[in-house]
Amino acid sequence: MCGIAGEIRFDGTFADANAVSRMTEALAPRGPDGSGVIAQGPVAFGHRRLKIIDLSNKAGQPMTDPELGLTIVFNGCIYNYPELRAELEAKGYRFFSHGDTEVILKAFHAWGDACVERFHGMFAFAIVDRDSGIVTLARDRFGIKPLYYAETDKALRFASTLPALLEAGDVDTAIDLAALHTYMTFHAVVPPPRTILKGVRKLPPATIRRLTPDGATTDRVYWAPPYDRIPGEGNVSREEWRDRVLEALRTAVRRRMVADVPVGVLLSGGVDSSVIVGLLAEEGQTGLSTFSIGFEEAKGEKGDEFVYSDLIAKTFSTDHHKIFVPSSDLMAALPETIHAMSEPMVSYDNIGFYLLSREVSKHIKVVQSGQGADEIFGGYHWYPPLASSNDVVSDYARVFFDRSHQTLKTQLADGWIADTDVSRDLVAEHLMRPGAATPVDRALRLDSQVMLVDDPVKRVDNMTMAWGLEARVPFLDHELVELAATIPPDFKLAENGKGVLKDAARLVVPSEVIDRKKGYFPVPQLKYIDGPYLDLVRDALGSRAARERGMFRGEYLESLFTEPTEHITPLQGSELWQVALLEMWLQSHGI
Repeated sequence: MCGIAGEIRFDGTFADANAVSRMTEALAPRGPDGSGVIAQGPVAFGHRRLKIIDLSNKAGQPMTDPELGLTIVFNGCIYNYPELRAELEAKGYRFFSHGDTEVILKAFHAWGDACVERFHGMFAFAIVDRDSGIVTLARDRFGIKPLYYAETDKALRFASTLPALLEAGDVDTAIDLAALHTYMTFHAVVPPPRTILKGVRKLPPATIRRLTPDGATTDRVYWAPPYDRIPGEGNVSREEWRDRVLEALRTAVRRRMVADVPVGVLLSGGVDSSVIVGLLAEEGQTGLSTFSIGFEEAKGEKGDEFVYSDLIAKTFSTDHHKIFVPSSDLMAALPETIHAMSEPMVSYDNIGFYLLSREVSKHIKVVQSGQGADEIFGGYHWYPPLASSNDVVSDYARVFFDRSHQTLKTQLADGWIADTDVSRDLVAEHLMRPGAATPVDRALRLDSQVMLVDDPVKRVDNMTMAWGLEARVPFLDHELVELAATIPPDFKLAENGKGVLKDAARLVVPSEVIDRKKGYFPVPQLKYIDGPYLDLVRDALGSRAARERGMFRGEYLESLFTEPTEHITPLQGSELWQVALLEMWLQSHGI
């Protein structure tokens, strides 16, 4: 788990190693254990290292194999690298290190860019071929590891975070109106290739990009599982699906144990993280470190789920750490949390993950986390209403979108609204693609391949890596997801969502954490904005930078300030926090 950066020139000049060094330095929190920059004519790579596998300097990056003529920078972890190494050694490849980075290099030489289809893991990498000058960029199936880029006709720069690209300079920081539309409508999700800034883009998940020395590019999407039933399996029972899911989840958790340092768990007390703890205990883990966080109550809404995380910790005898954050600490950490975001993200979970990661990183470097289970196994409340939908686009927009295009016109100032309903068009295009059998399947595919990537997954990466902490997500094991995609929606929607997963969990963890109301990382102070939090957002939206930008209509802002708790989105988000967070993020990065 690291940070990567680089520049690729298309005009025959040398790459700017100083710009790459600035980007690399900006990535220091992601990789506090080492750094390196290498320049080879038109290509320069930079890397910040977090030592997880092969702690020796032989595994440092950028890594060059002179015999193969390949140089790589890589962020992530390939969980099946020992098996791949053995296969490559049988082919005659010789290794000088013991980690997964060199395995990627050899695999790329042996199998070309098809090597990614053999990887179990999370990754973003860049490889340059010395002889051809071709650069290959790749991102894992779920975009767990980020890859941003800024491109002109003369060069392309890439980095693990958007702010790192800003450090290199020469980036168009104008607001992308289509991205603004999806931010305000699609619950702050800005799908690739866009970001909120015109001059920065991101490589889509499951994508390989090939760049030739003259700047020509070709993309290949290497993974897109069908959300359909498998012929001949129409009579598979719920119990059989339960057993298949449990076995696949066991494998996913086991894969993510690979490390040369201890692996802990972020334990919310919900079924997802609890079953991970239970399965790790099955694998023989003793003294497992688990971590939970809680906040003060607000408006009668509880700010922690310690009763459930305590139960799991006691059941499996973990080394449990409870972190309680008073409101004063929450307020103090907000500016740092916002600055750590690669893109503006409105979920209240951000501050929770940021503060939790700060404490966890004092103890260990690697954790497993439960993100992805809701999107994969149908855990959200907006799926059941779609089961009988005859118009999945309209019905999905009604249950998920924060506001309609018409409403947005009354909130954004003149000149800031996209001409068309960008968000609905984007969602419609994804929902109506072939390869999904039912409306629920279509929504699950959209959420797992689009929303998940640029909300929960990005949130966890940004907040954990701000403290040099590696987070692994077993529910996004691609074989587990391929299995889940074929399960009939009725089995997923049972028991108020995630029915088949709950069936599996009952064989592992106490029923008390299963048979209860669904919870989140609750941060009620950011939902019911009042007192010093209201002062904070009023100051941000009333600042000179915000007034000069003039993004929102004055009467809309005034209505938010007057009655902030009356402006709650269908997904229970604060409209005031949404608009203030965007402005605070822009100001945090000097935009």
